[in-house]
Amino acid sequence: MEDPDNPSPETQERWFKDPNNWIWGIFYYNPKDNRIFPPKRNSNYGAGFTTNFANPKSVLTLIGILLFFAFVAILIQKTK
Repeated sequence: MEDPDNPSPETQERWFKDPNNWIWGIFYYNPKDNRIFPPKRNSNYGAGFTTNFANPKSVLTLIGILLFFAFVAILIQKTK
């Protein structure tokens, strides 16, 4: 039996290719996948990552990053 906290690369690849794990083909949603930032589905532009919206840590990390950039933008506007 495979460790759910450390899935094999084959399992991760199977999850990645399963269309049921993609909402509208662009949002990755897999509660079994613990990765915060799995690879993007469309790799036409090279390497990249997406958010696993089924993982609360992933969503909180994304919100934190967005809040950080919003905070920086506000600081830049206030210094002008």
